[in-house]
Amino acid sequence: MIHATQALLDALALALREIAPEIPTAAAFEQPKQASHGDLAVTAAMGLARALKKNPRELATQLVTALQAQPAVQQWVESVEIAGPGFINLRLKAAAKQAVVTEVLQAGAAFGSRAPTSRRVLVEFVSANPTGPLHVGHARQAALGDAVCSLLATQGHQVTREFYYNDAGVQIATLARSTQLRLQGFKPGDACWPTDPDNPESKGFYNGDYIQDIADAFVRRETVKADDREFTASGDVNDLDGIRQFAVAYLRHEQDLDLQAFGLKFDNYFLESSVYANGRLEAAVQRMVDGGHTYEKDGALWFRSTDYGDDQDRVMRKRAPEGAGASGGHGGFTYFVPDVAYHVNKFERGYTQCINIQGTDHHGTIARVRGGLQAQGMGIPQGFPDYLLHKMVTVMKGGEEVKISKRAGSYVTLRDLVDWTSRDAVRFFLISRKADTEFVFDIDLALKANDENPVFYVQYAHARICSVLRQWQGDAAAADLSRLTAPTELALMSLLAEYPGMLTRAAQDLTPHDVAFYLRGLAGAFHSYYAAERFLVDDQALRDARMALLTATRQVIANALSVLGVSAPQQMARDNEESA
Repeated sequence: MIHATQALLDALALALREIAPEIPTAAAFEQPKQASHGDLAVTAAMGLARALKKNPRELATQLVTALQAQPAVQQWVESVEIAGPGFINLRLKAAAKQAVVTEVLQAGAAFGSRAPTSRRVLVEFVSANPTGPLHVGHARQAALGDAVCSLLATQGHQVTREFYYNDAGVQIATLARSTQLRLQGFKPGDACWPTDPDNPESKGFYNGDYIQDIADAFVRRETVKADDREFTASGDVNDLDGIRQFAVAYLRHEQDLDLQAFGLKFDNYFLESSVYANGRLEAAVQRMVDGGHTYEKDGALWFRSTDYGDDQDRVMRKRAPEGAGASGGHGGFTYFVPDVAYHVNKFERGYTQCINIQGTDHHGTIARVRGGLQAQGMGIPQGFPDYLLHKMVTVMKGGEEVKISKRAGSYVTLRDLVDWTSRDAVRFFLISRKADTEFVFDIDLALKANDENPVFYVQYAHARICSVLRQWQGDAAAADLSRLTAPTELALMSLLAEYPGMLTRAAQDLTPHDVAFYLRGLAGAFHSYYAAERFLVDDQALRDARMALLTATRQVIANALSVLGVSAPQQMARDNEESA
């Protein structure tokens, strides 16, 4: 069907040039809103009517005449109808739909994927500071980010998964002091815990049990190794810098374990400290100063971010602390400045597109980061980088919200979700809604082995097909596909043909939830087919044709699940199992 659709698209382009040669019009098909209206719809007549100042139905009639003269239309189209003010609906012959089975069988795991391109895309996601376990917000980022990367890869792009984290600053200092207090025998709730005079950020100390785990490992002088570092503890309770380095390495290792449980591996880890150590931050600031995009006010350095669409100018460098004196220097840079320097580095690495996947709380930084990049005067494209923002996740269990994990101290972790349900459930559930919508993760629903559970519903379709195919000893490639004429078969084949286009649109729009929606629709079409027809019939030609269709359907389900990082099991048990 994909070959037929492309041939029809070429035919439509020729027909449009014939009836309106003076107006270049892109040939495009749309999906009719109702299946009863046909398989493909053309709306070009209405657009041309405005440009040519003609009646749209009259133009539609001319376009239909021109289409019907095309060999591809004669070969693949059963009927062409004009509807409403000028819609053109095409109903395809069964042979056009049947062809998709062969296309899927020939392409296999590559069905839906496009040829390699030179486009290099960097996707930054999760990017958690090493101050604790990954929480459910990071889990949603992990699911979205990995699926976006897989989608882009299906389009032939060269994709890099990058994790950026702050390995210095106030939060890391707080982590070190929290661990040191545990080493000294104190715990959350003790008098010194919230009022430590040596650290004004002490009220933000970390209280989870994992802090005691770090302290215990430090005393034992353990060596911890993460993807990007390795450190051996000194065991000295007064070695605050050693405690800091060990705690960061320990939590990086823990986060690696979280990501392994999720089945996710990054290609590159980028440290915020490298922005400072390599002079990138100062160079980025100097370019903004030299370009006249900054000014001094009240002892602070300001960025004219309103010139780039921000609602107010932003402080880049804080004023010097009280008592510093005339030679006391200046305060530190605000958090968006290293972000600008980091994205300059992304641009310099030669990526065609950079995508940041972050929580909606980062929305306010977009204008100033993009503005800071424009102010570099380096030819960085406007709108660089792209952002995909997501809302947070509410976890429900037993009808009540779950807010606390003993391990983390104050939130549910990514590993909690995986342990309570499964990697597949976590991935599918967290991708099944648009990123910018609130999501309720229902633990009880994720554990159900019936059609109410969306990931089970899809995976069970794959397992059901495997069960049927195990009972068959034929050759799908040799099947006579002309026998596939039942309404449920035609509907299923039409959905198979939609898969490549769906992938392309989802990759362009950064909408991996479209893959989850598609899978649920495809699984539903298969389950309807399963209920309506028998497969292992006595008629060998019909049996082989249906087995070929099942083989193709199984392949597309597996391909789409792979994009989401979800497995395609060959066997599954379900509640109230019925005989197949």
